[in-house]
Formats: sequence, C-alpha cells, structure tokens
Amino acid sequence: MSTAPQNDTTKAPARGFWAARDLPTAFWLLLTVIAVLVHRSLPVPNWLMIHLLLLGAVTHAILVWSQYFSFALLRSAATIADRRAQNLRLLLSNVGATLVFVGVPLAIWPLSLAGATSLIIAVAWHGVSLYRRAKRSMPGRFGRTIRFYIAAAAMLVLGAGLGGWLARGSDAPNLVLAHALLNVLGWIGIVVAGTVVTLWPTILRTRADEGAAVGAARALPLLAGGVLIAAAGAAFSVLVVIALGLAAYFSGMVFIGVSLWRAARQAPPRTFAAMSVGMALLWWAGCVAVLLVGTIVASIDGGGIATLSPLVEQTVPFLVAGFAAQVLPGALSYLIPVVLGGGPTPVRVGTAAFDRLGALRVATANAALVVCALPVSSLMRVAASVLYLVAMASFIVIMFLAMRAQRRAKAEHQTLGEARRGPIVPEGDQPAGRRAGQAVTGLLAVVLTVVVCAAVDPLALGWGAQATGDADAPVQVVQVHAADMRFTPNLIEVPVGTRLVVELTNTDDAQVHDLVFENGIGGTRLAPGASERIDVGVITEDVDGWCSIIGHRQMGMTLTIVAVGTSDSTSADAGAHDHADMSDTGGAGAMDMDAMPGDGFRPYDASLPPLPPADGPTTHRLTLTVEDTVTEVAPGIEQTLWTYNGTAPGPTLHGRVGDTFEVTLVNSGTMGHSIDFHAGALAPDEPMRTIAPGESLTYTFTATRSGIWMYHCSTMPMTAHIANGMFGAVVIEPDDLAPVERSYLLIQNEYYLGGDGGEVDVDALAAEKPDLVVFNGYANQYDHMPLPATTGERVRVWVLDAGPNRASSFHIVGGQFDTVWSEGRYLIDHAVDTGSQALALLPAQGGFVELAFPEAGHYPFVSHVMIDAERGAHGIFDVTD
Repeated sequence: MSTAPQNDTTKAPARGFWAARDLPTAFWLLLTVIAVLVHRSLPVPNWLMIHLLLLGAVTHAILVWSQYFSFALLRSAATIADRRAQNLRLLLSNVGATLVFVGVPLAIWPLSLAGATSLIIAVAWHGVSLYRRAKRSMPGRFGRTIRFYIAAAAMLVLGAGLGGWLARGSDAPNLVLAHALLNVLGWIGIVVAGTVVTLWPTILRTRADEGAAVGAARALPLLAGGVLIAAAGAAFSVLVVIALGLAAYFSGMVFIGVSLWRAARQAPPRTFAAMSVGMALLWWAGCVAVLLVGTIVASIDGGGIATLSPLVEQTVPFLVAGFAAQVLPGALSYLIPVVLGGGPTPVRVGTAAFDRLGALRVATANAALVVCALPVSSLMRVAASVLYLVAMASFIVIMFLAMRAQRRAKAEHQTLGEARRGPIVPEGDQPAGRRAGQAVTGLLAVVLTVVVCAAVDPLALGWGAQATGDADAPVQVVQVHAADMRFTPNLIEVPVGTRLVVELTNTDDAQVHDLVFENGIGGTRLAPGASERIDVGVITEDVDGWCSIIGHRQMGMTLTIVAVGTSDSTSADAGAHDHADMSDTGGAGAMDMDAMPGDGFRPYDASLPPLPPADGPTTHRLTLTVEDTVTEVAPGIEQTLWTYNGTAPGPTLHGRVGDTFEVTLVNSGTMGHSIDFHAGALAPDEPMRTIAPGESLTYTFTATRSGIWMYHCSTMPMTAHIANGMFGAVVIEPDDLAPVERSYLLIQNEYYLGGDGGEVDVDALAAEKPDLVVFNGYANQYDHMPLPATTGERVRVWVLDAGPNRASSFHIVGGQFDTVWSEGRYLIDHAVDTGSQALALLPAQGGFVELAFPEAGHYPFVSHVMIDAERGAHGIFDVTD
C-alpha cells in the first residue's frame, strides 16, 4: 500500500462542499433585497444595488459552480489542494467585493483599488486553474465548454480593472458602458452560455440536442469576440464598432439558442428551475437585441455615445432583473438538491421544496417586470416593483427551508432506509393544472395591481382628466430623464388635444433638478434617484420647459413640447423659442446706495488677527456647511445666497506654509454643491466633486506656497454659484512676513440681483451687468462702520478679487503704499522714495498692500474701476491719533 500523503491524489470532497461554499450567495442576495427595500428612503445608489447582485451574489456563484462543472465535464476529481485553493479564491473575491462596496461610496480610491485587485486575483487564479485542468484532462463530449468559463474570467479581469480606474471618480459614459459590457455580457453572459448548453437539458430531464456541442464551439468565438469589439467601440466612443460587436454577440446567442429550443420542444419547462432559467434567457436575448437595434439607429442618426446612454440606462436594469436575477435562483434550485445528495428520496424532497409555488413566483416576477418596462405611471411602476421583489426575494426563504428539509430527509433516510419512505414528487411532476393555476394567480395579482393603481391614478392609463382640461382628451405618458444638464428626451411631440403626463426621473449622480413649464405647471425639486409625475395638461400649442435651478437652463437643460397638428409647429423649429423672459430681475433700480442699514446691521469682520506662535506645521480642522441663507446685501435689499457657514464670504482660513487643512464639507442646501481650494495642489476629481444635499466629503490639502488664495464652489454653472455667495479666502503667510500693528482682509465680489429675496439673476450675470460690487459681501458696509486705524501704525490690507467677472484696482484715497505684494511677488517692498497708488487684480487674484496713515482723518478705499465704486465697492478707514 502506498504511503504517499493524501493531498493531490485525494478524491473529490463530498458534494455538500459545493453547496456549503455557495451560502455567501444567499448573503449577497439578502443584502441586495435590503438595499432595494431602503433605497427610496435612504440614498442607496443604483450602482450599489446592481453590484450587490452581480459582483456579490452572481460572481460568487460563478466561482463555485463553474469549478464544480469543470470537474464533472472533464471527468476529474477534486483534491484537498483544489478545495483549499477554492476556499482562498472565494475569500479573495468576497473581500474584494466588500472593499469595493465600502471604498466607492466613501470615495476612498485606494480601498476601491484594493478591492478590484483582490477580485482580479481571485478570478484570474480561477481562470488559470480551469485552463490547467482542461489541459491535463480528457474532456467528454461537452468538456470544451470549460473554455467558456476561461474566456469569461478574462473578461472580468478586464472589466474589474476598468472598474478600478472608474472608481477614481471618472464618470465617462463611454468607459462605464465598456465596463458594463465586459462584466455583464462577458463575465456573466458567457458563463451562462457555456453552462446552459449542458444544464438546460439536464433541468428539463431530456437529452441534449445532437448539435449542441458543435453550436457551442461556434458560439464562443462570436460571444467573446463580440464583447471585446463592443467594449472597444464603447471605450473609443465609436457606435458602429459597438453595433458590430453586439451583432456578433447576438449571433453567438443564436447558435446556443437553437439547441436550447430543440431541447425545450422535447421536454417543455415544468419545474421552477426550468421556468426561471428559461425566462432569464428570454430577457437576456431581448435586452441584447434592444441594445443592438438602438445602437444601429443611433449610429445611423450620427449620434455620439451620449445618445446611447439613455438606452443603456433603461436597458441595464432589465438585463440585471430579468436575466441575472432569474438565472441564478433557477440554476441553484436545480443544483443545490443535486449536490446535497443523500439518495433519490432526499433529492426529491429538496427539489420539491425548491419548486414550491414555482409557477406563481415566475409568472408574478415576469409579469411585474413587463409592467415596469411599459410607459406607466410612477405609482404603477412602484407597485409592480414591489410584486417583483416579493416574488424574487421569496427564493432566499425557500432555499433555506429546502436545504433544511433535504438534510432532515437525508438523516431520516439513513436511519429508516429508503424502503420505509414513500415517494415524494417534485411540483414540476405534479399535474399541469396546478402549475397553470399558479401562473394564472400570479398574472391576476399583477393585473389587479395595475387596475387598483389605475383607479387611484386614472391618468396612468389615460382615464379621466383634471378639471382644467378636456375630460375626453387622450393621454400620452412620456418618461424623461434629467442628468448631465440635459433632459432626455428634450423634444416631445404631442398631438393637439392630447393630455401630456411626464414621468420625470433625476438620474444625475449629485445634482438636484426639476422641470417647470411656461404654462405655469411644474414639478418639485428632485434629489438624485427620485422621480415624480407631472401632468402638463392638454396640449394645444408648443410649450417650453426647463430646469429652474439657477443656471441650469442657461447650460442647456431645456425641453420642448411640440404640438403636432398646429399650422406653425414643426420639429425643426423646436428649441427656437424666445427665452428672454427667464427670471424676474431684482430691485437694483430701486436701491438707495446712501441709505442706512437697519438697526440690527453688523458688518463682516474684516480684521485678520495675527497667527499664534507655532513650533512647526499645524493641522487646521473645520467644517463648512452649505446653507441657503436669506441675507441683506445692501440697505433694504435681501437675497437668498448659497453660503458656507451662513456668510458670504465664507470663513477665512489662515495659516503658514506647511500647514495642513482638513475641511469637512456638509451640503445642507437644496441642490448639489462643491468646493475648490486654490491653496491646495491636488487632483480635483474626488475632493472637488459635487455632492448632493445631505451628503458630505472631507477635503485635505497641505499649503505648500504662500499667498491669498480663493476658494469657491465649482459646481456648474460655476459663475452662478460664485455670484450667489459661494466664495472665501485662504491666507497663507510668507515665512518672512514682518509683523504689523493692524491687518485687514477685503474680498471684492459682485451681485446680480434676483427679485426681492431671490437668487442670482443668471441673465444679468451672462450679460456681465452687476447690480452691486462690494467688499466682504455688503455694499458700502465700511462707510457705515469704518475700519479703525491710528496714525503712524503700520497697516496691512489683504485684498482678494473673488469675481466672478469684474477686475479690481484697490486704492486708498489719501494713502500711498510703500509695499505691494501681488500674486506671490513684491512689486515694491518697504520702499522709501517710491510708492504705489493701486493694487490691480483680475478675478481670482490677490495680494496685500501696506502703508502708514500720515494724519488723522477719514480715508476712503475703493475699487478704482469707478463705476464699481459707485456700485458699492467703497469703504472708509477712520484714522485717529
């Protein structure tokens, strides 16, 4: 007898090993269900729900079961070493997925990159192990289908690598599409294609089609090559190449589909496993066909990748929910009872438990999914989504009950013996009438839900009308997406006399949007991911719509309703409407620049205290909270400003070269905002990104150069955000800066007034016609509350031009500067017989001047762009002896 250690020659572990290793799949499925349940009340992004299913549940299942199939199809036995390697691969995969799910939402790219790397190592190792096993084995008839798994692993390596790059903060739609194609159609699609060649006829309990192996061999190059071509076309934004790749991929699906269809004709699907996998394959083919046709149409129309993005956004959820989410429970419902084993009777017990209410679950889920794909109301879509979720989530409960029932049956079978137990018949073998009754019940549940929603919301199906319109008017429902400063579609043709209902969804990552129409009808402001239904009314003429968020309309966020059938309406003229009446302009003409502020007026503190002594670099930590603040900007003139910590300018940051600033930005406003610190040198992708209301981020930078630096909101349109109060200063003093008796900070900015209490007038802003130009946020405030100084003492005045548009020429009437420091350089430095009269600054430039006042008196300071001094850029130094 051999005394060699039992490692590489040990026979395969028990079948239960594979079922036990698949338990994390249920965990990821449960997390997916929880995320779907809470995403309407909590800010759970769509990508997270999709990745929990695909990256978590489906990827784990693929790593388990493709290994299982490889041993079966290659007629080889797993060893203890194989089992240990499998455990380690699964650990790497799940740790990688977890790191991605933590790193991406928290914008910690190293964490996301580590997760992607861990996943790539696991899947690459998985693919190499399959390749080596295939090379040293004698495959049977279908053994070559292992090549599908190897090719799919290569796809995920590419897709995960691209995902790791995208996690840096890039949202390029072309790379996102390439990432989706590689992972969904490549990693998942090719694995499914290779698996169903043998699994489908096994589930149906029939023989595989004679041409199945040949068809699979022909399909693999088309599937793999098609994915690579389509992904390359997406990466380079070439629609024709994407279409060619999808066409090749679909051709490969046809080769596989022929043999699957022939098997189904011999033995129609009866079990839950067969029905679920069958419906998944139909959704897979349908979604790929939709993408293919849509890409061809977009390429013929001459559109770019942006024109394809809405179609992808609409199709991917159904590819995930219809294909991936159904093929997984379907396959597991067959595989788990088989690998748990225990003899014929326990397997039948497990299979019967998995088949429980199978036809009902499949019919309900797919009918509800069809409703979601139709142009129905939000209420109807939400109700159908709930039915789908209940039908699909029931698998998790059924799986645990079925596994427990089979284990009990195994134990009882071992105790009592096979002969003592009566046969237990799976539901799939029960009379067809029971299955049909369940299917009809599922369909009726969906139909009843639709009817109830229609009764609650008659316009959802074109019934009824508001009192303001024609009760007999037909209804047209259109789905509109708001993202990237665009409405999609932005042109809606409606027959005259038809009531239009717009289903608006904000698919932007961070920006708040709304939609209002010139007929006075409009919706509410929608957070990212939110949606609502807007009844525009009966259309009798062309109607313009736009996003009312400041500046969004000017950036192209408009929508046109064309009344088809009027004598002067034509699609070619869409968008050529007069947009002159964009907003109410403010009360600048009614301002009294000599008026006194109210009794509660308090000027912005212009003093800049000296820095405290420090032994070395200091870390400054502060929180900047974005708020919508009603603020007086001139006597009797209020505006709703967007502010940092309630003031415009925001708080001043003050430090030395080498100091670190750790700033937490909290968005408590009503739209997306961001922050850009000119004082820090770093890639803007993550720290300067726009965050939605309720979100926060931490921005850390080290001051490496001295200067007076601007910070501001960089959310587009940037001019509007700066002009409406989102700016401030960072003063980093030079190391050799001499102390002075008194130091002040003045920030010049412009206001383009909206109506009383309103926000920035973007028309006046675009025309560069400011109503006010001020220092430190308030017109002439230091005329009313002069800045104190004493004769003979040295005064330093830091000046920053925050703009966004007007230059400044800072001048003190009656004073002469002996020191002028501008943008990092001294123009004069403590000069004796020379001097300077003004510090000239362009927007976002700054510096300081120094002087000593020769005698007591009042010294006005102004921007010597004199029209701006008359607009409020004026103040006084009150100098005493």
